[in-house]
Amino acid sequence: MAASIVRASLNKFSWFVVLAMALHHHICSVAIAQQVPCFFIFGDSLMDNGNNHQLKTVARADYPPYGIDFPGGPSGRFCNGRTPADVLAELLGFDHYMPPFTVASGLEVLKGVNYASAAAGIREDSGEELGGRIPFGGQVENYKKTVSQIEKLLGDGVTAAKHLSKKFALHGLGQIGCCPFKLDGPNGTACVENINDAVQIFNRKLKLLVDQLNQDTPDAKFIYLDTYGIFKELLENPVPKGFTVTNEACCGVGKNNALLTCLPFQTPCENRNQYLFWDSFHPTDAANEYVSRRSYRAESPSDAHPYDISRLAEV
Repeated sequence: MAASIVRASLNKFSWFVVLAMALHHHICSVAIAQQVPCFFIFGDSLMDNGNNHQLKTVARADYPPYGIDFPGGPSGRFCNGRTPADVLAELLGFDHYMPPFTVASGLEVLKGVNYASAAAGIREDSGEELGGRIPFGGQVENYKKTVSQIEKLLGDGVTAAKHLSKKFALHGLGQIGCCPFKLDGPNGTACVENINDAVQIFNRKLKLLVDQLNQDTPDAKFIYLDTYGIFKELLENPVPKGFTVTNEACCGVGKNNALLTCLPFQTPCENRNQYLFWDSFHPTDAANEYVSRRSYRAESPSDAHPYDISRLAEV
């Protein structure tokens, strides 16, 4: 039963993120030393920054008010501002955000690429009802193309292999049962616990997989990031962290502003930094920053396993 709920939820909006590293501001004004040579992102709409532009799909965010708080406006990010990948790029000391694969070219690929695609999932058929998308397998194939480019730029495979060190950060699934689209009950405030229970089963197995990968591949490093736990804490105690609205979207239509996602040129809420959710499924820039900062430098031992991203960048 639980497994079928996971599959159903992931087919609708499969939230998976892999951050591969060789390893509350927009691109920090104070210079931070770049901690890893390159940064590659795999995932879905939580991380997508424009890879769906040329696809025939309803999973697009290339119109206002998406990007209302992002330099340059709408970019394909399903957010009012930055995605977690953007925040982490800042924290890792990069002076730019990783370009989407569809436009990345030349020397810029040496520092990283974003392969994420909205509506994509680990399964090939995830999100097919929404139209075109680049599933995880396709994202890996695109990464291989980038590796070939890097080999040509650096002259040989050995040098490229040294540049592309093996460090992976795997985000667990968030509280899918608590996003505005899923909230239940007479007042639209109750999380759907059978979905969240299934998500936790997935996350426990993902964490075990990280341990197994670290054991089986000693030349690589893997960590697990407890997105579920961090977001759960935000939902249970939001006010001290600056959030006042947790049960409805800043932009959308219908119950909880979530029956339809943010419509073109719709006027969103004004106090966006106080909302956890930007639209039916996706967090605001402020929420992305909070979760990403705790993923980068853990505030609790449970935030990351066996250590956080800042430590991963060092080892």
